[in-house]
Amino acid sequence: VFEISTDSQTREGIIKLKKPVDFETKRAYTLKVEASNVHLDPRYISWGPYKDTATVKIMVEDADEPPVFTLPSYSLEVEENSPSGTVVGRVHAKDTDVANSPIKYKIDRHSDLDRYFSINYEDGIIKTTVPLDREQMPWHNISVIALETLGHQEEAKVHVYIKVRDVNDNGPEFATMYETVVCENAPLGKLIQTISAVDKDEMTNRQRFSFSIAQEAVNNQNFTLKDNRDSTAHIYVSRKGFSRQTQELYLLPIEINDNGNPPRSSTNTLTIRVCGCDNDGTVQSCNVEPYILPAGLSTGALIAILACIVILLVIVVLFVALRRQKKEPLIVFEEEDVRENIITYDDEGGGEEDTEAFDIATLQNPDGANGFLPRKDIKPELQFPPRPGVRPVPNSVDVDDFIKTRISDADNDPTAPPYDSIQIYGYEGRGSIAGSLSSLESATTDSDLDYDYLQSWGPRFKKLADLYGTKDTDNDDS
Repeated sequence: VFEISTDSQTREGIIKLKKPVDFETKRAYTLKVEASNVHLDPRYISWGPYKDTATVKIMVEDADEPPVFTLPSYSLEVEENSPSGTVVGRVHAKDTDVANSPIKYKIDRHSDLDRYFSINYEDGIIKTTVPLDREQMPWHNISVIALETLGHQEEAKVHVYIKVRDVNDNGPEFATMYETVVCENAPLGKLIQTISAVDKDEMTNRQRFSFSIAQEAVNNQNFTLKDNRDSTAHIYVSRKGFSRQTQELYLLPIEINDNGNPPRSSTNTLTIRVCGCDNDGTVQSCNVEPYILPAGLSTGALIAILACIVILLVIVVLFVALRRQKKEPLIVFEEEDVRENIITYDDEGGGEEDTEAFDIATLQNPDGANGFLPRKDIKPELQFPPRPGVRPVPNSVDVDDFIKTRISDADNDPTAPPYDSIQIYGYEGRGSIAGSLSSLESATTDSDLDYDYLQSWGPRFKKLADLYGTKDTDNDDS
């Protein structure tokens, strides 16, 4: 455990540690050390001996060390499907220091991310938090940490291996997805398939699978099953004359028992397809379409349908081509429709004071008769420069020449107002000195106005003067 050496300078003995010491194992060591003079003077040999011994006692001090588990690792077991809170096992650690600090336990969550287990922090008892499934995870490896509650709170970690014991809770099933075929000309008793099974649960050496046709298909006349008593079974044909046209697929339910404790069974369906084979039993085709085609449309009918479709397409193309060759378009656009719209109405004019009770929208657009449309004067699109008219001299007082000049200017200038506009009046005005504008009422009502001044307006108003002056002239003659 210890060694001693001499210092070359001071000639002192130096004791060194060769192996680690443990306070909990041995707390003290006693050494006997001898010192001697290696360079002797012959003159003083008789005075010897020149050596001495001493006893050295070494005390081991206590250091704060991590807790120590009773086992380097733990292996525990728990039965699958056990309810939550089932005890799995217990771990134990202790503080070997003189202080003997109490220990608390916890699970390293990095090793149990799904939190399948919990631990009592005082006594280290591990329990399940959820039922475990062996088929999903047969082993769980977690780490438990022991932590001192006093001192420097040193900690230690130990691995815990938990095995999930199997329970026979799954039924057997086919070992693979079988693709079984039977030939249309298969002979009676022909072997068409050998089946086997697997189980997700653990199988014992003496455990085997047994096969039988399910109860609902025991009386089928097409296939039979033979259990080989070695976890396999054979499927045989029990009749002749299979036909794809009559039936393409056969579904054979097979019951499999695992003979476990407790026993479990399941029903699996074997799909058998009818195929065409040659004389040697080699499959040629499993397609049923050649047998369905005669019941549908014949080749001649399909050709006739295609010919009709082609003829219809040709007719449509010719019709469109003839339409394009016509001079007149198929659709008359609104701006090209020059037909006049005639509106008939029986409303009487509103007089001079009627400036609001009229709706010009009906006259402008017949489509707007039921709704309000703003008034739009029609301005000529073509712009022509006004032709110069004969202007009277500033001092002229001839009214006739003045009016003729203005009429000529207006007739020759298409851009001058007023623009074409139509108005409709909804009621007759009140307080007008002209009275009613109705032609019927004007014919039966005498007018007391004097129109003699029309005689002085010139030749253009002669017709009006003769019309309104005729009555008075006739009365005078009589």
